[in-house]
Parts: sequence; structure tokens; C-alpha cells
Amino acid sequence: MGSHRSALVATIRQELAEARGTARAVLAAAESARGEAQNRRRLVRDAYATCLSQLAAARENARRDIRQRFHGETERLTGHLRGLASVSASGAAGTSWRLWAPSEPEPGRGPGLLRIGTIEFDEAEALPALIPLLDRAHLHLTGPQSTLDEVITGVLLRALGSTRPGEVELTVYDPERLGETLAVFGPLGTRFIGPGGLGPLLDELVDRLCREPAPEGWQVVVLLADRATAEEMTRSQRAQLDRIVRIGVGRGVHLLVRGLELAEHPSIERITVRDRIASCGSLDRLEVRLDPAPPPERIAAFVREAAARLRQGPPPPRLADLEPARPWAESARYGLLAPIGDSTDGSMVELPLGDDAPHVLIGGPAGSGTTNLIYTWIGSLVTRYGPDDLALYLLDGTDGESFARYVPGPRDPSWLPQVRLAGINLHRDREFGLAVLRHLGAELRARADGEVRPRIVTVIDEFPMLLDGRDAIADEAGDLLEELARHGHTYGLHLVLATRETAGIQALTGRPALIARFTVRIALPKARRVLATDNLAASLIPRFHAVVNTESGLSGANRIVRLPDAGDRTAWGAVQRRLWRARPGGCAEPRVFDGSAVPRLPSTYRPSGTPGGGEPGAVLGERIDVSARPARLRLEPSAGRNLAVLGTRTEEACDVLAAAALSLAAQGPAHFSIVCLEASAERAAARLVAELPAADWYDASDVHFEPARSEVPRYLIGYGLDLVNPRLRPALRALLTGGPERRVHVLGWWRSVTRLRDDLAGDLQPIGAWVALDVHGSQLAPLYPRPGGPVWKPRPRRALFFDRSVHHTPEVIIPYEVNSDHA
Repeated sequence: MGSHRSALVATIRQELAEARGTARAVLAAAESARGEAQNRRRLVRDAYATCLSQLAAARENARRDIRQRFHGETERLTGHLRGLASVSASGAAGTSWRLWAPSEPEPGRGPGLLRIGTIEFDEAEALPALIPLLDRAHLHLTGPQSTLDEVITGVLLRALGSTRPGEVELTVYDPERLGETLAVFGPLGTRFIGPGGLGPLLDELVDRLCREPAPEGWQVVVLLADRATAEEMTRSQRAQLDRIVRIGVGRGVHLLVRGLELAEHPSIERITVRDRIASCGSLDRLEVRLDPAPPPERIAAFVREAAARLRQGPPPPRLADLEPARPWAESARYGLLAPIGDSTDGSMVELPLGDDAPHVLIGGPAGSGTTNLIYTWIGSLVTRYGPDDLALYLLDGTDGESFARYVPGPRDPSWLPQVRLAGINLHRDREFGLAVLRHLGAELRARADGEVRPRIVTVIDEFPMLLDGRDAIADEAGDLLEELARHGHTYGLHLVLATRETAGIQALTGRPALIARFTVRIALPKARRVLATDNLAASLIPRFHAVVNTESGLSGANRIVRLPDAGDRTAWGAVQRRLWRARPGGCAEPRVFDGSAVPRLPSTYRPSGTPGGGEPGAVLGERIDVSARPARLRLEPSAGRNLAVLGTRTEEACDVLAAAALSLAAQGPAHFSIVCLEASAERAAARLVAELPAADWYDASDVHFEPARSEVPRYLIGYGLDLVNPRLRPALRALLTGGPERRVHVLGWWRSVTRLRDDLAGDLQPIGAWVALDVHGSQLAPLYPRPGGPVWKPRPRRALFFDRSVHHTPEVIIPYEVNSDHA
């Protein structure tokens, strides 16, 4: 029993021990699970906190990104709106009063919008609030009277300050204050209407709108009505007001109305004001903070200046005002039409050239602006018509360089692409003017069988130089002018003749068939005989004005034009360079003839130059013609093929001989004998010897005229042959007589025809060609086949060349510059 109890106790103790162990294990597990759960809760809590933090950061980032994007978009839109505002209301139309100053619109640009205040989006952003008026709308204003009057004053100041003086005509109906509200604008010719004047004013406006053509400017009518006016308006007056609202804007009449109701119409801009905050129909009822009233001192200063300019009249247009919007966009198929200035009413005056207006005659005394008019017209033409439609031939018959601006120069290489030829300083070179007329006559005949393009406009400033004197040049020039005037316009050739002397007009009146073709007449101030005898308009116009008449000068066909000042070469140069850069491919430089310039011997006529200077022969100088060809003397092996240079001008004589020798040496093998008997020519002769490839030098001590035979041509170049020893004259005569057939030619200088004749014992037949310098025509009679000698008045750097095997009459040439230090 005891042992059983002991065993039971031991079992219970064992079970209890196991139970305790299990309990401890369970408690340990439970504690571990509790710790794990706590750890999990902590992790979840931490994760949640992290998520909340990330969510908050994400929200903040999103808000920041949205703000940045919104701000960038806002900045872009704001900048765009500011740009639009500056374009739509530039200058005086949109500048704040603090910086305000009057400004004139750009040529060809219509009126813009007008600023009345600002539109504020937030504290940092504000844009100008702009409303329409001129050419766009009537204004109807509602609100406190004093504020509305300030708004009206500002609108008028901006409208007047952004247009030219006189373009806006102002009428004010102010029965309550009798015009005092807007009296500051009185000096500008403002018309004020008092009590009882509304009905007549409305009738007058309707009559003007219905009967008169639309004016060049605008009429702004301000109606500052009081209560009595609104109550007393009749049905007829209301109908007239409605009619003005409907048709006024399209015809330049605009209403600014305060105190009267206007019937609904799309042309009305309604402005409602409360506490200096306005809403405008065109601004989609956005709130507009009105600008303060314009400073009185700015209004007064503007009115004084504008009134003074009104008294002086509008300024003439600028040359830039005559330019088209797009250059070379016009076609010359049916004629040429280009503005040269504006008339007294502001409209442009255009000058025609075509079948009905074939040619133009311009006249005015010295200093009246002939050159300025020509510059203006050329500038207007060349910006409208390109080189394929217009070709210009420009001749200046004075001793000036009027047309030098249109051709390449040492400082500016550009030229007008339309200019084909320019002659300047032609007062002593009538031959070049005649050569141009001959060229145009040939062009006329060529066009009779071909295409009439481009139109050719030939401008001859001081044209009487061609017709001066009763000689062959004047006769032929007159005949050619008459042919071109009669038939030229049919084939696209037009003449523009200008003169400062009445004698020039008289020269034309002696040819009625010629002057009758000049139906377009332009008379400058104090011009005589350009217009009809009973047309005295030119005596009444001031400087920078002209009378344009397209009916041969008849009274009743005058248009007075104000001309721009086109004399600023710097301003014109920018236009010319722009046209020059736009020239089409193959557009050649113009031929330029300058009567004051001395041409140099081209390098192709020198032994060191490129061989092949054209047809063989001795080059003596430049011909006075359109193509600038050299004057040549053919020296074939036949009798008389010698040259005599005659005159006392040493430098020119030496240049003629040097040019002849060098050009002959450039054409192939030849041998030269240089004989110098004149001390003043020794330097020139020595230079020639140094440049020639094969030359012998002879002076007075060993000169002889028996050159050895040679397989190549031999040329004896003689300086001062009139100084030859008398005992050598027979040998010289023999060489002149028999040398050419043996291919030996003499090119010599004699200082007079008498000395030449003495050397040749009176027989001048061996001299087949001669160049005369300062020798009068009568002295050349022994060398000329016609009695009395040629018509020739010597002038510096000009020579008369005659080759009896080629010429019927001598031709004037310009000796090349060869021997100068800068040649």
C-alpha cells in the first residue's frame, strides 16, 4: 500500500513536472508570439508612418509640380498676351501715362487698339486692357460722370497721339458744360456744339455719310448728353442716331456717347464703370482697373505741339513711305505706275508710263529740286519692278555725278540691278549721249520683230546738251529723239527728259512732232514753259512740291504733289544693297561712262597681259560709245598705213603712242624702233622701251630712218618727229611712203599740221590716219577729204581720230592713260 502510494506520488510529481515544463514551454511560446506580434505591430506602424510620410511628400510634390507647370503656362500665356498687346496698341496707343509720348503710325499700318486700364490676374500679374475705336467701333459709356469724362479724355488723347496731326477730326456735343469738359482739345480745331445743336449735328452727320466719299482720316463725335437731352430727343433724332451707329464705323465716323442709350448693334463697345472698375464687352466682362486721368501737363504739351504742326501742314512723305509692301511684285506688261509723293489731301500721287502716257518732260530752275524728283521716281520704280520688267538708261548732261549713286563705287560695290547704263559728267561729251540714242534706236528696230521686255526708261537730265549747237550731233540727236518719242512706247521704250533752262524747252518746241509725245509734264517751283501758257500753277507752289499734269500741261489737269527728300545717300544705300543682293543670276554690272575719268590701258593690250586683245590693230584710246570698245588702227601692208599724232599736249601724245605700241606688241612678234627727239618725252619713251619685248632706242645723235629688213612687222615710234634734222627728212618721207608695203609702219608725233606738211614736202598722202589733240578743225583741213576741215573744238583728254580707209567722218576718242605714275 505504501509502495503503491509512493509510486502514485512519484507519477503525480512526474506529471506535474512535465505539466510545468509544458506550461513553461507554452508560456515561452506565448511570450515569443506576443513579442513577434508586438514586432509586427511596430513594423506595420512604421510602415504606415512611412506611407503617410511618402503620401504627404507625394502630395506636396504633386502640388509643387502643378504649381510649376501652371506658373510656366501662365508665364507663356502672359508673355504672348503682352506681345499681342504691344503690337495691337503700340506707342501712344498703349503706353502708360508715366512714359506716354505721341507717336505716328508706321507707313501703311492702320490704327490699333487703345488702352484704358489694366486687367489684374493676381498681385504680380497685370496686362493692359485694350478697346477698339478707329475703324472698329463706337463707344458707349455708363457710370459716374466724372470718371467717364476722364476715360473719354484718355481715349481721345491716345487716339490723337497715335495718328498724324489732322487725321482725326473732333466734334463735341456738350450742352451741360458748354464744351468745357473737353476744352483742352480746342486748339486742334475741335468743333463744340451747345444746347439745341444735337438734331442739326445728327442730320449733318447722316448727310455726310450718305453723300460724301469716305474721308482719308476719321471723325470722332463725342456726345456728352445730359438728362434733358435724353428726355427731349425726338423719334426722328433717335432714328438718325441709330443710322449713324449702323453705317458710321465703315465710313470713318465714330461716336463716344455718355448719357444716351444706343440701340444694340455689333459695332458698339459698351463700357460700364463702378468705383474705377470697368467691364467691357470686347474683354468678355473681365474686370478692368481704369488708368488714372492723363496728366494735364502731358495733354497741354501734346496739344501745343500738334496745333503747331497743323499750322505748318503735314510733313512730306519719306522715301521709305513710297516703297511697296513686297519688292518686285508688279508687272510692267501694261505699263509702269509708281508714286512720287502725296497730294494735299494725303493721297499718293502716282506717275504713269505707258501707251497713254508715253514720255515725261520735267522742268524747273536750278535749285528747284529736279535731281531730287528724279531720285524719288527712280527709287519708287526700282522697288516695284524687277530687272526682268525694267531697264534704266541714265544720262547726266551736267558736270555732276547725279547717277553715280546707282553704280559700283570705291566704297560701295553694289549697284541697282535695273540700271543697264549710266553716263555722268556728260556736259562735254555729247558724243556719248548720241551713242546711247543710236543704241536705243537699234533696240527699237530689233523689238519690232521680237519680245517687248523689259521696259526701258531712259532718263536724260539736262537733255539740251544734246541739242545745243547747229551741228551734226544736234541734228542726229534731235532726229533720234523724235523717232523714239513717236514709236518707242509701242515697244516698251520711254523717255524722261529734264532741264533747268527754258532754252531746253524752246529747243523741243521747235520740233512739234517731238514735244507732242510728252503728255506727262512735271513742273517744279517757278518752272516756265513746261505747262501750257495759261497754266500758272508752278509759280504758286513752294519748295519740295511739283505740279504733275498728264494732259500736256493744260489747265485743269494739275495735281500738286509733295516730294520726299531723297538726297540722303546713306538711307538710299541700304535699299540699293538689299535689291542688289536679291538680283537674279546673270545680272551684269551696268556700263558706266564718266566724262571726268580717264580710262587706263587694259592689261589685255599690254605685252605682259593675256594675249588676244580682239581684232588686230594698234589700240589708240577708248571710243565714246555704249560698249566701251577701243579705237583701233589696222596696219596692214598697204600704202598710207601710218599714224600721225598731232598737237602740243605732250602727255596725251605719249599715251597714244605707248598704247599703240604696247597693243601691237601684245598681238604677236614685232620689232620696235623708238626715236625720241623731244626732251619732254624722254621719260615716257624710256618707259615704253622697258616694257616692249624687242625695241631699239635712237635719239637725235644717231637717228636714222632705214630700218633693217625683218621677218616680223617693224614699227617706228617717233616722239617729236617735227624736230628731225632737215637732212633726214627725205629718208623719213621715203619711209612713210614705201615702208608700209614692206611691213614697216611709222607712228609719230608732230606738234602741228604745218610741221607735218613741211616734213612731207606738202604731200600728206602717206598719212592714212591721224589723231588730233589740241588742233582745231580748220587746221586739219589739209588732212580731211571735205573742204574746211572737220567740226572739232579741242578739249582736254579728248582726241579726234580719223582713218581715211574706214571713216567718213572722224570720231572722238579718249586717249588711254599709260605713262602716269599710277597707271
